[in-house]
Amino acid sequence: MERQVSQSESAHGELTEDELFELLANRRRRHILQTLIYRDERIDIGTLSQSIAASEDDLAFDEVSSSDRKRVYTALQQSHLPKMDNAGVLEFDRDRGTVEPTPVLDDVKIYMDTVRGRNLSWSDYYLGLTALVTVVLGGTLLDIVPFSLLPAAAWSAFVVITLGGFALAHRHYAHQNHLRIGTSSPDVELEYDESSEQ
Repeated sequence: MERQVSQSESAHGELTEDELFELLANRRRRHILQTLIYRDERIDIGTLSQSIAASEDDLAFDEVSSSDRKRVYTALQQSHLPKMDNAGVLEFDRDRGTVEPTPVLDDVKIYMDTVRGRNLSWSDYYLGLTALVTVVLGGTLLDIVPFSLLPAAAWSAFVVITLGGFALAHRHYAHQNHLRIGTSSPDVELEYDESSEQ
């Protein structure tokens, strides 16, 4: 029997590693999390269901059959969304048929950024940058060629620009690349036409 976490409990704390692994263990739940992180807004369950069905069947969004969409919709409504709502990563409104992200979803972003991010951590990049700066400044102070060919002020500017460039890149990566999300949507466009439901 799986442990259910109340929304109030999750809202005042963080997801445990076990709870997070349980949420991420299912492909449909990962798709939901990725979509909520990418869109960062309330989403209709019909749209979400059609997107997941399209991804699972390797179809375009508008090629998904009504029966496939309803199959996914039922599973989301009865199982996945209540579980995710209990964990506090989203708010599931059964009456309106919508889901929306909560602040607890930030725990998932941070975890995925750490675990599924770069092969080299940012600390490794900064250690390498420190070594480069040490060589440049040491060569400049000791007046070693090629460092003696430029004035110390030029090398100082190089160091400042390099440090600033790395800091900006780190900030941009941390902001844009949670859960490997860049500028494109998770799998397919989310444009569900309510009138197409039969």
